[in-house]
Amino acid sequence: MSTTPTRWPAEDLWLEIAPRLPGFTVEVLPEIDSTNTELMRRARSGQVDPIVLVAESQTAGRGRLGRQWINQPGDCLMYSLGLMLQPADWSGLSLVVGLSVAESLQAAPDASAPRLGVKWPNDLWLWDGRKLAGTLIETANVPADVLAPAHGSGPGPARFVILGTGINVCPPPSRSDALPTPVACLQDLDPRWSAPLALQRLLPRLVEDVLLFADHGLAPFVDRFAHRDVLRGRAVHLSDGSQGVAEGIAADGSLLLRTPQGLRPVISGDVSVRPIDMALPTARP
Repeated sequence: MSTTPTRWPAEDLWLEIAPRLPGFTVEVLPEIDSTNTELMRRARSGQVDPIVLVAESQTAGRGRLGRQWINQPGDCLMYSLGLMLQPADWSGLSLVVGLSVAESLQAAPDASAPRLGVKWPNDLWLWDGRKLAGTLIETANVPADVLAPAHGSGPGPARFVILGTGINVCPPPSRSDALPTPVACLQDLDPRWSAPLALQRLLPRLVEDVLLFADHGLAPFVDRFAHRDVLRGRAVHLSDGSQGVAEGIAADGSLLLRTPQGLRPVISGDVSVRPIDMALPTARP
């Protein structure tokens, strides 16, 4: 881990994004419990201006399904983007976030480099089955007396949305065999990657894609997702014990699973999907 202070492109990001998100701010903290948790606290107290909050270290980072996000300072990019949204349909937002980040970090995969894709619904995996990043999306109800503009024109109430992502940038000091999925990092793709560079590369496009989703839903992203779909055509099993072949996503973002009983949609949040050929071997006596 380097002791040199990290230089974050906060002003450059503000100049690029603020015209699209009035009131937008960039905040970098040396340490916090969780960027998602902090933005949730602020939203519940009425602070709902658009913001990206970056932490150089998290003491209580969280992933999907309550999993802990483990990090060492300097090894990861950890940030949360918060803004008010009011889309017509919330379905598929998780896929849009994962897809946008993947496309920004590897716009055109080099034939000699590992290919970066999205493992439904939003984890970033290399095609060889190693996990590079994960995202946790949460929403907060804001106080009733807080009137804040929201993006989108849906009929439902606007909500403050927190898009928190953790990305492995450098190889961790030690790779634990206890992790359910092998670990990858951005420097596996290119040794020049750093956390500030990754943030500068991905954040403007992420904002644009989230605003596009707010206005038009998942439809503009379905074909794009197919090019990054790590699971498509692979045999997978679900946490409920069922198995099948992943056949892409439906219009609402659900995973389409081909089973002996037919095509089954799988809704985000009710299952854990892992390719059968990537499953950890069973312990031997």
